[in-house]
Amino acid sequence: MSSRASTRTSGQAAGQASAPTEQPRHPALADAAPSVFWLDRPDRPAPRPPLDRSVDTDLLVVGGGYSGLWTALLAKETDPSRDVLVLEAGSVGWAASGRNGGFCAASLTHGEANGRARWPQEMDALRRLGRENLDGIEATVQRYGIECDFRRSGALTVATEPHQVEWLADEPGEFLDRDAVRAQLDSPTYVAGVWDRDETAMVDPARLAWGLARAAESLGVRIVEGTRATGLRRHGAGVEVSASTGHVVRADRVALGTNAFPSLLRRVRLHTVPVYDYVLMTEPLSDAQLASLGWASRAGVGDMTNQFHYYRLTDDNRILWGGYDAIYHYGRRLAPSLDQRPETFDRLAGHFFETFPQLEGLRFTHRWGGAIDTCTRFCAFYGEALDGRVAYALGYTGLGVGATRFGAQVMLDLLDARSTERTRLQMVREMPMPFPPEPLAWAGIELTRWSLARADERQGRRNLWLRALDAAGLGFDS
Repeated sequence: MSSRASTRTSGQAAGQASAPTEQPRHPALADAAPSVFWLDRPDRPAPRPPLDRSVDTDLLVVGGGYSGLWTALLAKETDPSRDVLVLEAGSVGWAASGRNGGFCAASLTHGEANGRARWPQEMDALRRLGRENLDGIEATVQRYGIECDFRRSGALTVATEPHQVEWLADEPGEFLDRDAVRAQLDSPTYVAGVWDRDETAMVDPARLAWGLARAAESLGVRIVEGTRATGLRRHGAGVEVSASTGHVVRADRVALGTNAFPSLLRRVRLHTVPVYDYVLMTEPLSDAQLASLGWASRAGVGDMTNQFHYYRLTDDNRILWGGYDAIYHYGRRLAPSLDQRPETFDRLAGHFFETFPQLEGLRFTHRWGGAIDTCTRFCAFYGEALDGRVAYALGYTGLGVGATRFGAQVMLDLLDARSTERTRLQMVREMPMPFPPEPLAWAGIELTRWSLARADERQGRRNLWLRALDAAGLGFDS
């Protein structure tokens, strides 16, 4: 759930998930609440009522996370007369949008190397559009007074093994040797790093979602919660979407922002898999503990291993620490019980104190997980259905804090039949290779997870399976 999350994938068959009654064993986790820190706030918004009647609208947006909220807000900013309704199954921002690491990156391609390997002729445009997108997010936050601790503090990418140093050449920013990187953030595990000072912002992800919802409503967008979209079909010149409340919404156009959840369009369901990512949050650091780190830049951090960690400071000087394990459950399974995985939390806690031994004795206050949608190209893909009446953007692979705004613009371009620089991009016009059905999907993901772990143990040397994926353009790397 970071901005770099989870091109490394992991497998777990049905029935292997941790029992909800199990508890982490690491002593630093003794008092950690099994809840999402960002969402566990007394000032969280009151629930909005569900859909209580059948309605008509110009634009129906399915999903109340970043993808749907940006679509609704931008639609009203572009055309204030357009009637816009957002249908959310839970509450605004409760899923990936409210439980991620809060890395808001300019990249639209999941990093320079991934984009250059796939669309080298478009990378100049994609970099520019990505920077413009991040600038647009910052401008929106300022324009609507969204208090989400938006800080353009940049990103620090660190090598923790000597063989990873050469990989840093693919990362944008200033190269830092061992002493220089430890001057930025002091860990005995660091051997080098790259600091990109301007192309990543840190945000409070839940408050960003709540603020986008308030901004959209201030322009006249209607948002209903507790209402799941259950079906989609043509209806005259438009589309009819059935809802879990027994009512229907008749819309001229529909934008689908369901991401990790099964799409209303069956034809795209094999193009993504849900992968569970896990996170810990510490108690606030004391002044002395913070000084021992030297983290003056407050940049977000990620390491270069295939099974990587991501971490950042919050506004009250806690450390969010996530990543490493990313778990795929057989059959694309999604369930609230999967949000907790004690063995992963224990592993993460151990890795935390290996990285920052000077913080021994610090406690964790929260532990949680959640599903992100990943695809075989590791960045979002886009499309339309029902003769342009429906548009979708899926497969953000942990990059959705920033890239969903660009995806919303693409969906609106498609729905309005506008030919724009965005819609003319090969990156936008191409579909990724779908995942195979079960049991092949689970077997392939599990083999990939094992191979990536082996590569980390063997100085990055990739086995025959990973090299075959590279040759096929699937590029499983971090």
